[in-house]
Amino acid sequence: MSTILVTGIGGLTPRSIATTIKRNHPDYKLIGIDINKKAIGFFMKGLLDEHYVCPRCTSDEYFPWIERLVRERNIDYAFVQPESEIVEWGDYCDRHGKYPCPVFMGCKKLSVSLKDKSIMAELLKDTEFIPKTIKVTQENPRYKEVGEEIGFPCWIRATNGTGGLGSLKLEDMSSYRSWLFINSSIPEFTVSEFLTGRHLANEMLYYNGEYVKGAALECAEYVMASTAPSHVTGNTAYGRFLNEDRINEFCDKCIKYLESKLDVKAHGILSFDLKEDSRGELKVTEVNIRHMAYTGVMAQAGFDLIEDTIRIMEDGNADGIMRTPYYHYDKPYVFLRDVDIEPMLLESEDVFNRREY
Repeated sequence: MSTILVTGIGGLTPRSIATTIKRNHPDYKLIGIDINKKAIGFFMKGLLDEHYVCPRCTSDEYFPWIERLVRERNIDYAFVQPESEIVEWGDYCDRHGKYPCPVFMGCKKLSVSLKDKSIMAELLKDTEFIPKTIKVTQENPRYKEVGEEIGFPCWIRATNGTGGLGSLKLEDMSSYRSWLFINSSIPEFTVSEFLTGRHLANEMLYYNGEYVKGAALECAEYVMASTAPSHVTGNTAYGRFLNEDRINEFCDKCIKYLESKLDVKAHGILSFDLKEDSRGELKVTEVNIRHMAYTGVMAQAGFDLIEDTIRIMEDGNADGIMRTPYYHYDKPYVFLRDVDIEPMLLESEDVFNRREY
């Protein structure tokens, strides 16, 4: 029996990871931590064996606290999920030559480069991988470049954060000025060309530079879309699982480019958000350095990177992981998600055509 630490347990993805582990390994002990004493994961019956409020990861108290928790609770390994924590754990490893306990994540250099969307955009500038993109700040809004280099309509979003923070389709310069004023508390944005095609996602596993496996899906509708000005909330209400090899191939090609550019090896779980342009060409909008929110429902459909992560941390290598870089689901699965319930997996869209009352 293993004891597993899951950080950021108030978040949707860590809770999904914990739920999947409990389903696959009911004898394992799960310890959840979060900076918020009201984290919902603390209060979900049967999810955790122990839970603790922890210091903020950027504070001086954080790692002494983590080291003590690992030692006193005999933690075998951890799922570190919030991206800010992943970066701090990477920094800890750079300074100490090891992590506080075994984890499966990439190096700090790659994590920092992907966490900040403006850094990622600069690394991928003038490539096929991203739409035309520039970084703007409240102090330097670059009105001329936005109007002439990007043009309208365009897409704006915060350089850091998830859930579509600050996202909006801008129709003209007036709406751009207004959005900067409304979001004055957000210091940096990226502005990019507006993409009209499907919103796609891909979750991938790398081990020391080897692309081990990956699978794709389409984000078709969004949870509480009417509450966001962009109608994109970052949480998918309805999605389709896809067997389109070109998505995996494109994402792996992008990672290999970044590996060469940064002189690092991809390692850990990397999750892409992509959009198609008017010609159906893929463009990267975001690369997350962790499991994405769909990881639990993907596991239900047969693509279980949570279990693979456990195997890697317990074995100390990826020898036992099946190589499926172009994973194909065995059915045309779709899924439904909402705020207060676990995701629901359906075998196909045909169920929506039935008229049963």
